Amino acid sequence: MCTSLPPAAYRDLDMDDEQERGNSRQKAYPPAPEPLPVPVMDNHTHLDFPDGQAPVAVKAALDAAAAVGVQGAVQVGCDLESSRFTVKAVDMDRRLLGAVALHPNDAPRYAARGQLEEALAEIERLAAHPRVRAIGETGLDFFRTEGEGLAHQRHSFRRHIDIAKRLDLTLQIHDRDAHDDVVQVLREEGAPGRVVFHCFSGDEELAKICNREGWWMSFAGTLTFRNASNLRAALAVADPGLVLVETDAPFLTPHPHRGRPNASYMVPYTVRAMAELTGTDLAELCAAISANTVRAYGSWD
Repeated sequence: MCTSLPPAAYRDLDMDDEQERGNSRQKAYPPAPEPLPVPVMDNHTHLDFPDGQAPVAVKAALDAAAAVGVQGAVQVGCDLESSRFTVKAVDMDRRLLGAVALHPNDAPRYAARGQLEEALAEIERLAAHPRVRAIGETGLDFFRTEGEGLAHQRHSFRRHIDIAKRLDLTLQIHDRDAHDDVVQVLREEGAPGRVVFHCFSGDEELAKICNREGWWMSFAGTLTFRNASNLRAALAVADPGLVLVETDAPFLTPHPHRGRPNASYMVPYTVRAMAELTGTDLAELCAAISANTVRAYGSWD
């Protein structure tokens, strides 16, 4: 239930329309949800991706999240620019941990310029920062990349796995329309000790594989979408000790505000949906998610 206006950092911003959503998109940030009874963390957000003409500062975004019981976040890089931002951001505010990588759809672009290996080397250098706890988001995306680009995706994914293993960092997976191939590569390369399927998009069968392998499943606002029966089936069988929550902000705003701007303060909408779907006490679920997140990434302290 919504009990207040949006946090001040997000109030009355004039947001840009996203082309894929059309001109009917509502531009205002949604109202703040009722605070969670036990704090949790948003384990995947993009604070450097503005969703409008008035970017929100890191501190303001995290203050808004803290006001509703989201006490920390993992800021995620997708290319060199955003990964460099991530390293700066984690030094700005200790409520952030970081992840750095080349997104699977960006890997072919670096390869086309002859810069993929150079870019991967910089990712490894950035990953040495003590508050960077993950290599991600990396993986495979068969929705937006095809043909020759897939070979570069696979190579990049394997190189990210190697970096995560050598630096003992968590691997944060981007998996779009590529479940079987992602699992195959992880098994061929030997998965790192900690693996998170960001914005889990699989079904009951992939959830069972994650249960067996000890891989975390991070659920986003997509869980609340009417057409997401596969995600609800997956959550029903997911090991509670392997469940995380995220926004993937500014994308994937949960119901009932789908299509409007997203931010870490929106996490409680998804957590409440998770509690309702699993029949779990909300406070117990929050405590479990918080403990799971610390096991996945280490302490925020």
